[in-house]
Formats: sequence, structure tokens, C-alpha cells
Amino acid sequence: MASRFLGLARDMMIAAVFGVEALASAFVTAFTLPNLFRRLLAEGALTAAFVPTLNEELRTGQRKQAFALLNTVASWLFVVSSSVVLLAIGALLLARNYSAHSETWGLSAATLERWIEAADLAVILFPYLVFVCLAAAFGSALHILQRFLEPALSPVWLNLAMLTLLGGAAYGGWSATATGRMHWLCGGVLLGGFLQMTVPALALVREGWRPRFDLTVSDPLRQIVRLMGPTVFGSAIYLINMAVSRFVGFSLNESAVALLNLATRLMELPIGVFAVAVSTVIFPLISRHAAAGDWAGLATAYRKGMRLILVINIPAAVGLAVLATPIIRVLFQRGAFEPAATVAMQPVLIVSALGLPFLAFVNLVLRAFYAQKDTTTPVRAAVISFVVNLALSFALMGSFGTVGLAIAGNIAVIVQAVYLQVHLARKREGLAFRHVATDLVKVIGSALAMGAVVAGGWALWQRWMPGGKLNDLLALLTLILAGVAAYAAALWALKVEGRDELAVILTKLRAKFGRSSRT
Repeated sequence: MASRFLGLARDMMIAAVFGVEALASAFVTAFTLPNLFRRLLAEGALTAAFVPTLNEELRTGQRKQAFALLNTVASWLFVVSSSVVLLAIGALLLARNYSAHSETWGLSAATLERWIEAADLAVILFPYLVFVCLAAAFGSALHILQRFLEPALSPVWLNLAMLTLLGGAAYGGWSATATGRMHWLCGGVLLGGFLQMTVPALALVREGWRPRFDLTVSDPLRQIVRLMGPTVFGSAIYLINMAVSRFVGFSLNESAVALLNLATRLMELPIGVFAVAVSTVIFPLISRHAAAGDWAGLATAYRKGMRLILVINIPAAVGLAVLATPIIRVLFQRGAFEPAATVAMQPVLIVSALGLPFLAFVNLVLRAFYAQKDTTTPVRAAVISFVVNLALSFALMGSFGTVGLAIAGNIAVIVQAVYLQVHLARKREGLAFRHVATDLVKVIGSALAMGAVVAGGWALWQRWMPGGKLNDLLALLTLILAGVAAYAAALWALKVEGRDELAVILTKLRAKFGRSSRT
């Protein structure tokens, strides 16, 4: 939660300093590149392969053997990531110099200038890849040693560094130009990456690890590479999909990427805090049932997770859509982010919000496939989603602009979710969606009732209350509380499954607090 809210604060400051103009979109596009390789090389693929192998080394040997493997993996990771950085910087500089003739690329002068700006920033940002790849390896090792604080704080350092350096440049007088402030922001990325690497490394040193450069090719290293293969391929499809959306948007107009990024940031709050938490808790449970061949237990756990995902994210999507305007005004409309940007972002956020439940659902359904050791079906789904997104992006952006890109992304996620769920149900009938269909109808009905209450309240608030940011904030606090109450009451009245379990928990809490007050 700290990471998500600091990330939101970071993007609020970036929006205030740079607005949604070309420089902001150039930064988002440039930062996409090292982040693509970070997720491809380190987070996800490396963690999934490294953790079980390191765990095995620790169980069969001693810490010394596990730390030796860590040195080998970190050394190879440093070599590979550094090579990628050097090749990428070389390619970017070559493309930048070659693009001096706009007719070569078939782009307008304004579009070409945006791409050159993004290439310049990407050259500065690419070394971040080395830091964050090593941070992923160190964080995985700390997890094995039952130390969770330092890895959990990793994104916090990045956001704090970016906030500090951009704040100093914009409000502390460190730089008077937009370009200079952008360079300070890029410096914050590099400083944050260095801290992300250094803090877990120091924690490992306190655990007895001694860093050593070692490029030995051992059997455990080969095993890690073999395990990474399918995950890297699946991740590559997803990341290419995301990159294509950003790059198409960057060519469309100067604000598309910045607007899509801010809408994504708002959606990541419910997904990052709640949906990922549910999936993280459910994954080891369904994996345990799958390993034991307990398919009935797996289906029960999966349906509980699916129900929680729907109960949380459907009302979150409705709330984001209905209150899009005051949310954007309160969070972003200041400094260079002008009222016109709020008007442009509102439909983008509404469309993006409607895809929120599907994004959250995909996060869970993928875990169900991985628990059954099926990595092929998710890759097929990712390929189909990529093709749909690319085709619809080009088809819709001419008529609908930035909103068209958001629509294309939503439809691609819906196709992916449906494909995955249909194939999951074919594998195990107990995992079919029809088992939660009744609850889905109740949740949608309750969310629509909540949406009507909130929309009506917002309309009355605008009519009776004066405008201004403080009033928008008061409206949000009031209407969100009213919406939560209306939604909870509707769920309770419709007797959604799990209500009895919640009643038991509330009874126990009342009894506990009653005893505490008497004592």
C-alpha cells in the first residue's frame, strides 16, 4: 500500500510539473523500455525459477552453498543486464542520429521530435535496469531467509528518490527549465534503483553473504535457466503488448501516453492492494490442493478467490467511473495539469475503469493454471490478447483517439479473461464460472445500486455546493462512505455467499471488544 500511494504521489507531482504534454509522455515512454527488460529478466521469471532452486540448495546444503549460487546468479545477471543496457543505448543513439531526416521514418516533424526526446531520456534511464535486476535477485534470497521487510520496501525507495529530486528541482529552485527538471527526475530513477539494490544487499551481508564475482556454470544455474524459459516467453508477449500500446499512443498525440499512464495508476490501487493480495493468498492454497490431487478443495479455494475479486473490483470500477471528474481534479489538477487535461482524461479513466474487474480476474485465473503446471494456455491467451489489442488500437485510434486505445486495451483483456476461464473450466468442471454466476449477478446489482446513489449524490452536490478543490475532496469522502454503505447493505440484503462467514467474524469481534471494554 505504501508503494502504491507513493507511486500515486509521484505521478501527481509529475503531472503538476509537466502536465500531460510531450515531455511527460516522453518520460513515460522512455521509462517503459528499461521496465520491460526488468520484468522480463528479473521480476517474475527470475523469481519463479530462482526461489525454488535456492530453497533446495539451502535445504540440502548450508548457507555457504546457497550464497555461492546467489553470487553466480547475480554475476550472470550483471553481465546480461549490462550487455542489454549497452546494446540498447547504442541502438537508441544510432536511431536518434539516423532520425535527423524525418522523411526516412515517414513521421511528422512534431511526432519525430517527441520520439527523439524519448530516446534521449531512455539513454539516461536504461542503467536503472542493472540496479533493479540485482535487487530482484537479492530480494528473492532474503525471502528464502525469511526476511521480508527489505524486499517489500524496494519500490518505496524508488518513489521517494523520484519525489525528492523532482521536488527539489521544481520547488526548491534546483532547475528553472522543464528539461532540467526532467533530468533531475531521471536522476531520481537512477538513485532509487541504486537504493533498491543496495538496501537488500546490505541485509544479506548482515546474514553472512559475501559478494563475489563468479561466472561458473553449475547444475543449479542450468536448472534456473530451464525454469525461466516458459515464463520469459509468456512475459515477453504481455510486455510487448503493453509496449505497443504505449508506442502507438506516443505516435498518436503528445498527451495520450501520459493520460493512459495516469489512468493506469489509479486502477493499480484496487488491483495492487486488493486483487494481488487475494491472488497471492489463494495461489499457495490452490497449489497445495493441486499437488495433493484434491481438485474439490482447489475448486472451493478458487471460487472463494474469484468471489472476493468480483466483490472488491466491480464496485471499485463503478466508483472510479462515476466519480472520475472529482477524482482527477483532486489528485492531478494543479500546476501544469490544467482543466483541459481533466476533460481529456475523464473518458479515458471511465473506459479504463470498466476493464478493472477483468484485469483483476486475469491475475487470479493465471494462478490457477500455474498451480496445475500449465504454462502453455496462458501464453496462447497472451498472444491472442496482443493481436486483438494491436488490431483494435490501429482501428479505433483514428476515430476515438486516446479513448480508442483504452477501449482496445479493455477488449483485449476481456478476450484474454474469457479464453482463460473457458479453458480452465474444460480442465476442471469445478472451476467453471457458472458456480459463481449467481453471486456475480448480486454483486453487479449491488454495485449498480451503489453507483446510482453516488451519481445522484454527486449531481446534488454540484448543484448545491460551490466549486473548488476542497469541496471536491469533501464530496469524494462523503460519497465514497455513502457508496460503501449502500453497497454493503445491498450485498447483505441479497444474501451474497460468504455473508454468514462475515456475520460470524463480526460477532466474534463484537464479543472481543465487549470483553475489552468491560475489563
